[in-house]
Amino acid sequence: MPRKKLSTTIYITPEQSELLKQLNQKTKVPVAEYIRQGIDLVLEKYRSQLPGQSTFDELRR
Repeated sequence: MPRKKLSTTIYITPEQSELLKQLNQKTKVPVAEYIRQGIDLVLEKYRSQLPGQSTFDELRR
């Protein structure tokens, strides 16, 4: 079952937009999917700073 997606507005540079369009034309993957993947990468990178996301190793420190 597909997950519900929420609409939001983001601002990107013209260069980012152009490169995402080129990537879309080459791969046929929607630009929105690349943006979602980028958000996932940022959330993973900063996971330890999110509430309730402490790992066992972090608790032992």
